[in-house]
Amino acid sequence: MDVLLLRFDAPLMSFGGVVVDQHNKTDPLPYRAMLTGLLANALGLTRRDDAELTALQARVRYAARRDRKGSLLVDYQTVDLGADGPMASGLGWTSRGEIEERKGGEASDGTHIRHRHYLADAIVTVALTLDPAGVEPSLHTVSSALRAPARPLFLGRKCCVPSGPVWLGETTASSLRQALEHTPRAGGLRPGSASRSDEGGLQAVWPQSDGANENETRLWPRVEDRDMANAIHVGRRIHVEGRVNPPAAGAQGEDRT
Repeated sequence: MDVLLLRFDAPLMSFGGVVVDQHNKTDPLPYRAMLTGLLANALGLTRRDDAELTALQARVRYAARRDRKGSLLVDYQTVDLGADGPMASGLGWTSRGEIEERKGGEASDGTHIRHRHYLADAIVTVALTLDPAGVEPSLHTVSSALRAPARPLFLGRKCCVPSGPVWLGETTASSLRQALEHTPRAGGLRPGSASRSDEGGLQAVWPQSDGANENETRLWPRVEDRDMANAIHVGRRIHVEGRVNPPAAGAQGEDRT
């Protein structure tokens, strides 16, 4: 299959999953809705293009690995839900099935607390394909768009600007897992930046159809799709979480055509 290789390297990135109350958490690896948003942004689509976004998301197949783990950063934020604020309804839903209304006196009226989670100083490599391949946008069209995007790209949230191009290359492989295994690790890692847990390989996820190997640790159910019209997370897909042992940086592997 034809495979597009991406590398996410940024001071901050966020692969937000299901929001629980005030916590907008991040997964350690990207999921399908986030990748769809990245491709769509490069192609120049907007949030109003519900049908196009949904169709693109349904075609995305991917595998991803952590070249550098990074660290978790939690940003404390507040949202103004006051009567005169931008979120004037003053209501917020919680996982308890209750509405969180405005509380307090005038000084705190309408303020909601939010904890947004980020990965700091992480590097992630992604192998991606589109299935079926014979419709537009094709993988070649998406690849060209990522090299010359219609708008600036970001990794999960608009504040998460990549340190360099996310386009890494194009290659062919029998599976997405194989593409990850053959793509060299990120170069330029600081001495000691690899953790001891990386000695057995790099943490990765790949489609269940790609099979498991002796290093498999678990099947990972991921709520990774997005209802584009209603802006909510939907759908659970099973991935394999395991480890891959790609060649060192600078080795031959990816085809940067």
